[in-house]
Amino acid sequence: MPKPFPRIRGRRALQCAAAGIVALGLLLWWLLPLGAKPPTGTITFSTGTLRGVYQEYGERLRTELGKDMPGLKVKLVQSNGSYENVRRVATGQADFTIAAADAVETYELNGGRGAGLLRGVARLYDDYVQLVVARDSGITNVTQLRHKRVAIGLPNSGVRLIANRVLKAAGMDPAKDITPMSEGIDTGPDQLRRGKLDAFFWSGGLPTKGLLDLAKKFSFTFVPIGGNLVTRLHTEGEAALYYRATNMPESAYPSVQQGTTVPTIAVSNVLMTRKDIDPRLTEWVTRTVIKSRDDIGNHVHSAQLVDLRTAIYTDPLPLQEGARRYYRSVKP
Repeated sequence: MPKPFPRIRGRRALQCAAAGIVALGLLLWWLLPLGAKPPTGTITFSTGTLRGVYQEYGERLRTELGKDMPGLKVKLVQSNGSYENVRRVATGQADFTIAAADAVETYELNGGRGAGLLRGVARLYDDYVQLVVARDSGITNVTQLRHKRVAIGLPNSGVRLIANRVLKAAGMDPAKDITPMSEGIDTGPDQLRRGKLDAFFWSGGLPTKGLLDLAKKFSFTFVPIGGNLVTRLHTEGEAALYYRATNMPESAYPSVQQGTTVPTIAVSNVLMTRKDIDPRLTEWVTRTVIKSRDDIGNHVHSAQLVDLRTAIYTDPLPLQEGARRYYRSVKP
């Protein structure tokens, strides 16, 4: 017969119990501020357009916040995108949001109301510029968009900021050299499929659900945005310096890219709030964002890139006091 496990007696039992208590304490320290009750109340989170990553991330984050702070109600409000999100938080219409770094910088450079109150919570993931055309369109570079019907994003969106800058860097006037259309990821894919558009710009995390859905019923491709255009953009300085040349990996949309990467532009996204938001609330929100990376990432692929080591780099915004407290508390 196999020997029974020896019984743990006396001092050894006490040592094991003590070790278990320490382990539990460390786990609780990671999950929540010890001795503190979760914040309660109502906050407004400005997201983005339907079928976009901001909207999906916001919905998933609301669920995770509800687990950690059951007494906190999170109201999601759709928006046209980054620039509108920045304005809403700066003016008190929303408490938290996600926005691309170039849109934040542009709002500050434009002297937007409340810009000085804006603060960072976490760097999340990168947006990739995705210039979409029908596969049989014959359009293979940005300059061939001249005289075409091009969706440049919704008003006050980060897409429109980038699209206009890319077109200008390619030597075109967005108001004269193309027929500009105000379509976002919610309507642009269907308009392209129906022949109402020749191309549309989108800037978002990879992959974006709206494009995954389009790939199931329509043959399209991506127009490359080469490093030479990024170099020209950088000559503008200021907000354009937040753009970097990169490649969209072949794994983003396998059926579309067919094993090839696509040269394009990337810009980082920042989860943001205001200076006057309760630091204790912001600390809890920051903790949930980091802790829930994998759970959210199972549904929003971009969220898998959220990383404690890089989350503190919220340029062009300084960290909000609550976020700073959290990062200090988990610093090795």
